[in-house]
Amino acid sequence: MEFVSSHRLTTAAIAAVFWLGCCALAQDAPPAAPAGAAVQEPAPTAPPKPVELTIEQRGDLMMARKMFREAIDIYRTGLKLPGSWILYNKIGIAYHHLMDFKSARKNYEEALKKNRQYGEAQNNLGAVFYAQKNYRRSIQEYQKALKLNPYSATIYSNLGTAYYARKNYKAAMESYGKALSLDPMVFEQRGTTGSILQERSVEEQARFHYYLAKSYAQAGMTEYALRYIRRCLEEGFKERQRFLEEPEFAGLKELPEFQQLMAMEIRVL
Repeated sequence: MEFVSSHRLTTAAIAAVFWLGCCALAQDAPPAAPAGAAVQEPAPTAPPKPVELTIEQRGDLMMARKMFREAIDIYRTGLKLPGSWILYNKIGIAYHHLMDFKSARKNYEEALKKNRQYGEAQNNLGAVFYAQKNYRRSIQEYQKALKLNPYSATIYSNLGTAYYARKNYKAAMESYGKALSLDPMVFEQRGTTGSILQERSVEEQARFHYYLAKSYAQAGMTEYALRYIRRCLEEGFKERQRFLEEPEFAGLKELPEFQQLMAMEIRVL
């Protein structure tokens, strides 16, 4: 009997809760709009406030758009602020892109006066001398930059390129190997923004890409090694036998892609 009573009370309670819930929903529901009446739109929300860019960010935006003179004008407005060496360095980079190496050098040197430990400006000063074909001086500047920033793959790659320009291929390979050990993608970077320049202009492109292929092969980066083997062959590299004889390429010899490159006649671009 108790069991039955308990069951009946439970059923009645459930029915009561259901009825009360239906009443509450009916009370909470908004009244239906009369037929033909206009439906009121919800009030518009305020648009988000725009993010205010810093002087450096605004200048960087112009650099990304390759509007270098506009970037210079923007950077100059912040030269009296703390940390001005960063803006002096970026003004130098903008002038560098405009091929005004005298103005670029002046601003890099000003950045170093403000902060003697600023390795990026020291590197970029080396890039000025490289662009002016003063490779000996550029090597000296890159070595100074590495003392300030010994873990920069970009500086090591620049040092290697300066050695390459002086036909010191052994030192170039050592520097490229160090660069790849610090950043495997260092030679694939592109762009006009940032605070440090990476040198790209070299004479004898085919031979340069041969040494890059050799560096990638030595680092075990097979895909990039094969890419630069093809590239240097397309650019007219004639010493194909070196790929078969030099120990750095030994790990590639069994690959079908490598064998195909060695067998095919590649049209020089």
